Amino acid sequence: MKSRTYLAAGVAAASLLGLTACSSAEPAADGAPSGNVTMVVPMGAGGGSDQSGRAIASGLESGTGLNISVENREGGSGAVGYSYFLSQQGKNTLLLAAETALVALPVTQDVEFTYEDFTPIMKVGDDYTLIVVAPDSEYETCADVVEAAREDRVVAAVSGATSLDEIVFTLIEEDQDVEFDRVPFESGSEVLTGILGGQVDVASLNPSEVVAQLDAGDLKALCAVSEERYTYDELKDIPTAMEQGIDVAFAQFRGFIAPGGIGEESTQYWIDAAKEYESSASYTEYIEANYMQANAQYGDDFTEYLAGNTADLEKVFSE
Repeated sequence: MKSRTYLAAGVAAASLLGLTACSSAEPAADGAPSGNVTMVVPMGAGGGSDQSGRAIASGLESGTGLNISVENREGGSGAVGYSYFLSQQGKNTLLLAAETALVALPVTQDVEFTYEDFTPIMKVGDDYTLIVVAPDSEYETCADVVEAAREDRVVAAVSGATSLDEIVFTLIEEDQDVEFDRVPFESGSEVLTGILGGQVDVASLNPSEVVAQLDAGDLKALCAVSEERYTYDELKDIPTAMEQGIDVAFAQFRGFIAPGGIGEESTQYWIDAAKEYESSASYTEYIEANYMQANAQYGDDFTEYLAGNTADLEKVFSE
């Protein structure tokens, strides 16, 4: 894989501090938690991962009657939150809002966990990305960005070395034989601030993070990094990267996991709760409000998806 030029100090990988799991109440006989539940978000507030965690927590809370609070544990491109979660084995009162960093971190960094250390509960859906620039940018298409990168320096924002935007820019580089400079940020909300503030030339963000700015004319979308155009009215006129000669499409999954070692009854409890959430209006509202593709998977099927996603990313980052 090509070398990278980072223009700011990258966030160091989280150091594992030997966190010790606190004692927790025993689960009820049916596997239900016997206390308040916490949804851990391993990214900063305001980004797509935070929005996902809060929406899932709210939907599960409505369906189960449990009190579910949200706690952000950001740092190290998600490594801080996942490392903390690794130390919470057996606690069925904890959940984590998972996304692509769950599989990308073990592939790209020296961390002590993989998806196999946790209990996959639900893949909620797929979240594609848009390539966006400032409204006065000289670029009108993603093909323009690629051509500029062949001749000059193009600075891309990325929310960590294992983020969806890092993967997207890496895939474009490999497909088009170009290279982007990068400025790393800690979350999608910080990337948005960076592109709005003119710190970078181009960014790759989920639609939910930028649709208001697109509507207001504060940003313009060059392409969607998806197989097909969005069907949502707000996005249907944005061409895909493939239409512009860039053979790249990649979705970030959204979902949630439980700690490892929670047992079969607790695992089934949360899978049942997740299925009830999928059948609710709040699930549909979350998918549509965030311009996602509904594609729910549970338990073993979700685990199989994570295995395949890991293999795909190993191929991407080994080239």
